[in-house]
Amino acid sequence: MKSEPKPNGLRVEEVRERLSEAGDGPAYWRSLEELAQTDEFHELLEREFPTLLPLEQSQASRRRFLQFMGASLALAGLSACSLQPEERILPYTKQPEEIVPGKPLYFASAHPNGPFGRGILVESHMGRPTKIEGNPDHPSSLGATDLFDQASILELYDPDRMRAPSYLSTVRSWEAFAADLGPRLEAQRALGGEGLRVVLPNTTSPTVLHQIGILRQRFPKARFVAYESAGSAQARAGFRAAFGRPVHVHYDLSEAEVLVCLDHDLLTEGPGSVRYARDFARRRRIVDGHHEMNRLYAVESSPTSTGQIADHRLPLSPVRLEGFVLALAAALGVEGVHAQAEPELQTWVDAVAADLRARPGRSLVSAGDSLRPELHTIVMAINDRLNNIGRTVLLQEPVLLSEGSGLEALRELTTELRDGKVDLLLLLGGNPAQDTPADLDFASAAAEAGLRVRFSSHDDETAEFCQWKIPLSHPLESWGDIRGHDGTVAIVQPLIAPLFASRSVVEILEFLAGDPTADGLAVVRRTWTADGVADLDDKAWRRALHDGLVRDAEPAALSLRVAPAAAAAAAASLAGTSASACLVIRPDPTVGDGRFANNGWLQECPKPHTRITWDNALLLAPRTAEKLGVSNEELVLLRANGRQMEVAAWILPGHAEDTFTLHLGYGRRRAGRVGNGCGFDANRLRTVDSPWRVDGVEIEPLGRRYRLASTQLHANMEGRDLIRHSTVAELEHGHGQHTEEGHHLDPNASLMPGFTYEGYKWGMTVDLSTCTGCNACVIACQSENNISIVGKDEVLNGREMHWMRIDRYFEGDLDQPTTYLQPVMCQHCEQAPCEVVCPVSATVHTDEGINAMAYNRCVGTRYCANNCPYKVRRFNFYQYADYESDTLKLMRNPDVTIRHRGVMEKCNYCLQRVNHAKIEATVRDLPLAEVGLQSACQQACPTAAIEFGDLNDSEAPVTQWAQSDLAYGILTDLGTRPRTSYLQRVSNPNPELARS
Repeated sequence: MKSEPKPNGLRVEEVRERLSEAGDGPAYWRSLEELAQTDEFHELLEREFPTLLPLEQSQASRRRFLQFMGASLALAGLSACSLQPEERILPYTKQPEEIVPGKPLYFASAHPNGPFGRGILVESHMGRPTKIEGNPDHPSSLGATDLFDQASILELYDPDRMRAPSYLSTVRSWEAFAADLGPRLEAQRALGGEGLRVVLPNTTSPTVLHQIGILRQRFPKARFVAYESAGSAQARAGFRAAFGRPVHVHYDLSEAEVLVCLDHDLLTEGPGSVRYARDFARRRRIVDGHHEMNRLYAVESSPTSTGQIADHRLPLSPVRLEGFVLALAAALGVEGVHAQAEPELQTWVDAVAADLRARPGRSLVSAGDSLRPELHTIVMAINDRLNNIGRTVLLQEPVLLSEGSGLEALRELTTELRDGKVDLLLLLGGNPAQDTPADLDFASAAAEAGLRVRFSSHDDETAEFCQWKIPLSHPLESWGDIRGHDGTVAIVQPLIAPLFASRSVVEILEFLAGDPTADGLAVVRRTWTADGVADLDDKAWRRALHDGLVRDAEPAALSLRVAPAAAAAAAASLAGTSASACLVIRPDPTVGDGRFANNGWLQECPKPHTRITWDNALLLAPRTAEKLGVSNEELVLLRANGRQMEVAAWILPGHAEDTFTLHLGYGRRRAGRVGNGCGFDANRLRTVDSPWRVDGVEIEPLGRRYRLASTQLHANMEGRDLIRHSTVAELEHGHGQHTEEGHHLDPNASLMPGFTYEGYKWGMTVDLSTCTGCNACVIACQSENNISIVGKDEVLNGREMHWMRIDRYFEGDLDQPTTYLQPVMCQHCEQAPCEVVCPVSATVHTDEGINAMAYNRCVGTRYCANNCPYKVRRFNFYQYADYESDTLKLMRNPDVTIRHRGVMEKCNYCLQRVNHAKIEATVRDLPLAEVGLQSACQQACPTAAIEFGDLNDSEAPVTQWAQSDLAYGILTDLGTRPRTSYLQRVSNPNPELARS
């Protein structure tokens, strides 16, 4: 860990003073450094363009760049890959035999992420998966994705994956492994599996659950332990207490007029987040002129992306949040709950309760998975009281492995391991040695087993103490199935033969059942026959492969009421909780629980709240930082549960007071060359009894600095307000926020000649009312356009390569500001400042309005970047891209040029997609609107906040958006005439809270 002496950091008191002097008008600010006018902030302004840093100042070597790229090294031993027999899979649109060289095919599959999955379409170029999109037929996707779906293509080509079986670090064959393990399994079968233990992440896969049922019959005394490092075990326990039986819960936001999210990132986290975000946005958009809009309240201890877009957000410590929920339940008349809100929270409780009470059956109260089970019970009782169950809250039969699951089951296993009761320990996926609480000490306990076998994609922390290590196939190399958030089953199809000598989960489980040569397709197909879960004939099976999902295979719906005494019992157990400094632990918004730590795209993706890359940090409120005397990036000593660790602090406006947040996924030792040594390991302070909350923490500033690579100050707009914001009430009375500069400019209002577009006229509009800042668009753009990563040192120098960014602005005081988000990409200006200064005409204006780059002309003067007021152009200071690796040749999009050192690059409105669509429309003699043209960012967006298309088409959604009264352009007073416009942010605040 590198640390430096503590500099003269910003003082929160000075920031408050400057903010109080800002005046009465809107005051948008991006960071504490900007408000405090620190030396570092002035240094950035003086450089104006951060890339002016001398090259020799960078500490990153060529070797480190290759490590950072994640998939930039050659796949040694590729010729020795295991090849499977040819298997017939069905593409989403055309048969495989109709392949046309250079023309991609799309296959339907699913991306498992945790216990659940999401339907996807995978773009394949001549048998190479290169890009992932959402499956429009899948209810969890509706054609969109999240950033993890987009980045999973990089996981496939990760050179740090295990390549062959090994025993005690000696490479062996699968046959040798089967010969060694086979007799041991037979011996365990004779004993009924008494000494056999299998540990795997929890799953909803019908095939895997069916196989486990078969294995339990084969080994009746064996134990199958399913755990979740970032799952919903606490929520399920609360639901079970509420209804008196296990249930699966999901939500329908399509009719929800009022939503209350309690420490719940409903719109960007979890298996249903993409669908929830889409349904939420549909009731949020007012482009067509109507002023009906849903209302969102967020009460949270740790900032979430859902909270950023909420109409009202209330930061509360966990103990105060529990009191708020109890008071809300009492105000709504939940039986057995009697509580009074704190005086300063009473207005909130009354307003929220009245809003909910006025919309029975058309509201939703949801709680985050990390909250205590008792809170989930009370929240479900609130929904029952509001008649939401069966309408916005939907119940189904359980879909997860329930027997022997959870951290408690894992604790029982560690006891058995230490008692010497386990002869054969099989660790199938996950990473329990790393992502389970420290007091479990699973690694040392597991080392007591007789034979330890690790099935994993990487040689990770769990593999460290295992004798046998067996490579696990990537989902894009495997057959399988998985359920979505609503129970819909998606078929997982392989898009490529395994790159290494790996096996899929279903093949390994079949081997345990006695078939070492099992075929994944045959195993999954067996599940969907009369002897399995459901009987699909050949026609129905082919249809399932084509569509990517099995129709009518959802679990049965349930109609239940909350038990009368459940809420009272939960409230009684919550009463009397004392307040103290509290640490909340959450999965990281970009690397999750650590499973994506070796993914360079996700490591370099700026986090939604802090814009930090390549690290996590201890988040705390400005007022808490004042009390403790902590400054940004200062190392602090964090003590809890008899343990301690050093971690860098980051002051985050809007964070709950006396509360700290630390994200999982970092501090790993064996993640791979990209993820090793990044950040701080939050698992060291977790406990099995309280994995998501640690009370009684102590903080001691250490006076040393740890540099955090935050992009928030990069491309600074120097105080120019680029955000427009209005409320529904203001629009109804004609008082919305408008600007004289507007978006629509008279082409004759300039001395420069305008452009006339006889054919297509491309443009884009972004709806700021629905953007959640989830970063799906950023990663989709990176995947589509072969954008390189640069590493932490280069990000610190302001040289990240993303073609689009999401700027974050605050308005209001430090403790409870309003947050605004604004995606910024190349604006494709009519009068582009970059074009007139390029000495070699490398940046040109096409006859369809796209500001395009001719990469082979660029000589790297960087005049264009210095002249761009939007700071959206990126320069290759080093050879970030690897031309020699066969791995990257497999992953790259062949339709997009790979840029080399000394070349400028930027957003081009996905010109390659535009050309494909034009050709397709011509060949099929169809209007362009009917061939489904979408830019990469538009297609990935869960909320459909981005529209792209032909502005000459009056019926196109992008044209209607651009002509809306809410549309405006940024920095149009400079005469640039941007083709990208924005719909101003519109919120729907509760008048009762707006007046308080």
